[in-house]
Amino acid sequence: MSGRKYGYIRVSSKEQNPARQEDALLKAGVEKDYIFMDKLSGKNFDRPEYQLIKRLLKEDDVLFIKDLDRLGRNHRMIKEEWKEITMNIGADIVVLNMDLLDTRRFKNGMEELISNIVLELLSYMAEKERKKINKRQAEGIKKARQNGIHLGRPKIEVDDFEYYYDQVYNKEEMTAVEAMEELDVSKSTFYRRKSEYEKHFKQQSF
Repeated sequence: MSGRKYGYIRVSSKEQNPARQEDALLKAGVEKDYIFMDKLSGKNFDRPEYQLIKRLLKEDDVLFIKDLDRLGRNHRMIKEEWKEITMNIGADIVVLNMDLLDTRRFKNGMEELISNIVLELLSYMAEKERKKINKRQAEGIKKARQNGIHLGRPKIEVDDFEYYYDQVYNKEEMTAVEAMEELDVSKSTFYRRKSEYEKHFKQQSF
């Protein structure tokens, strides 16, 4: 039995136009009345419309999203939401820009398999991002030393912190508390490194 189709859109305060996401959902057959949108402001990530969709979703319903990151702002959150919707609620998820991520194709006991594939994919993406950061790390430290900045042996490397600083303060895709948890540092260490970063790097652009 086919369930209802729902669509979810998430935009940031800096991304005012949700038209592309809405057009993609409409083309996928989602009725406009069943498209829900959250517009996030600052570090608020409560997502009331998304929470409403989860309360409405029933077994055999389908949730359409344009991009996988609409489910969450970090890998841990995406994994948790994927499992809750597909395994606990029993609904399907269709990620429109990734053909593989359509759980309607995997039935008869295959739901867990596709979920595992997604988790592996996310792990790969996380590892790829980490390698990218590590590759830039030596160049960042070298540049800092050339500018007369003595970094010592910090727990958070230069480019590691640059990534999280960007996520928290520029893209607003993560809170400071979440960044502390992923970096595994204390509040005082995080804000000390923030102060150092702003002093020694952010001012370089001026």
